Amino acid sequence: MEQQHVLGVHGIKQGMTSQRELTKSWRDALERGVGQLQSPIAFPAGRLPMPALQVPHWSALLADGDDRLSTRNALPDEATPFTADEEAFIVQALDDLLTPAERACATQVDPTTLGVIKVPPWITQRVVALDRRKPDGAVSKLIKVLREVHTYLTEPELASRVRKQVLQAADDHTTVLIGHSLGSVIAYDLLRYEKLAAPGTVGAAVHTFVTCGSPLGIPTVQRGMGIREGRLAAIAPRIRWVNVFDPGDVVTGGAGLALTADAVTDVEVANGARDPHAATKYLRTAPVARAATASWS
Repeated sequence: MEQQHVLGVHGIKQGMTSQRELTKSWRDALERGVGQLQSPIAFPAGRLPMPALQVPHWSALLADGDDRLSTRNALPDEATPFTADEEAFIVQALDDLLTPAERACATQVDPTTLGVIKVPPWITQRVVALDRRKPDGAVSKLIKVLREVHTYLTEPELASRVRKQVLQAADDHTTVLIGHSLGSVIAYDLLRYEKLAAPGTVGAAVHTFVTCGSPLGIPTVQRGMGIREGRLAAIAPRIRWVNVFDPGDVVTGGAGLALTADAVTDVEVANGARDPHAATKYLRTAPVARAATASWS
């Protein structure tokens, strides 16, 4: 079986890692997933080849310095005050994820009851309501993801430079594109804007797109991307799109993308109760390993 060449697009909170550490964590997780697929019955001709892997460290663009891209010192963290626009974006996104009963419950919440992260009152109310369904810090991670997604969507120069850095890691051998969390938004943009895998562009050999832990199904995120009809724009029909999600992953809203995008294959996985959104949890699953090795049935 031919070796595949994977281009990975990472998500949030990678600013403190190095290129080497980031790539190693992705490779180790993928190796674990591919190892689970090995069997003499499934692959009688020999061992399933591990894919080659490139994971551009686009977070390095956000490091403090004269050439930093963001209008902030870096992507927002707990110490960064919320802007009014950011607060409105997150409130709308949380409302997308709450049930009508939970939204009603949120209005009854005393905002001073949340002490895990310091957020504006309107966000706090919704976090408390959602946290009752998704405890153990999952909602706090969701807020961090949404803040970084908002920054990417509202700073065009930053977004353009991030996409450019990812593209620089692609070549004519690249066959599989994997995006995790915010990385799935970046990777999807590359395909829908036809910067990658389109005629005359790099990545002509790409045949598979994998999204993991993706916020692309959240209506507020879609609107921030300029998608107004609730339907994600189609990507090239020759590219197989596999969306892997854990129902316990609050960033995905606990659902797939098939209802908002054409020709997407949703695959449900179980990453465990502790941090089901983690990239390494997704990368070691059998569906991602099959896509990364082009060994699906």
